[in-house]
Amino acid sequence: MRVTIGSADSRLILIRGNSASGKSSMAAGIRERYGRGLAIVGQDNLRRTVLRERDIAGGANIGLIDQTARYCLDHGFHTIVEGILYADHYGDMLAALRRDHAGRTCCYYLDVSFEESLRRHATKPQAAEYGAAEMRDWYRDLDLLPGVAEYVIPADLSLDQTVHRIMTDAGLGPGRVGV
Repeated sequence: MRVTIGSADSRLILIRGNSASGKSSMAAGIRERYGRGLAIVGQDNLRRTVLRERDIAGGANIGLIDQTARYCLDHGFHTIVEGILYADHYGDMLAALRRDHAGRTCCYYLDVSFEESLRRHATKPQAAEYGAAEMRDWYRDLDLLPGVAEYVIPADLSLDQTVHRIMTDAGLGPGRVGV
């Protein structure tokens, strides 16, 4: 039996890509423009901060991401799920979220080269926490979800252009800023 989450009016946005590709910046940019009523379910927050878990197949964070996104959608929030979200670890969970969501779902993959990822990483506050060796281990070239029409965002598209594109695709105009 299919479980329906959210409503016909809710939006589910999946933003995936390698480390330092801009996923969190895009999610923050969308929220800044939209305002209240939009939840960000960040893989790093749930996996690294809440659970302090390594990214492994079958990890507890996969279910926590799923349940958190479902909860947000069921409580009237448009929801962005963002993270590296490897296709082989998270694909089944993301497929179930897409299948069960009653509203519009938009999927994006940030295509940033390893060299550009390193350059962007050097500008982040947590740059000293890990470096090129770890990022090389994590990096997967164009790790697209099988059977999903993910819009591939090229590295040369600006943050502003990308935020505008995602909001337009999702049908998200300015929300309830300040409410």
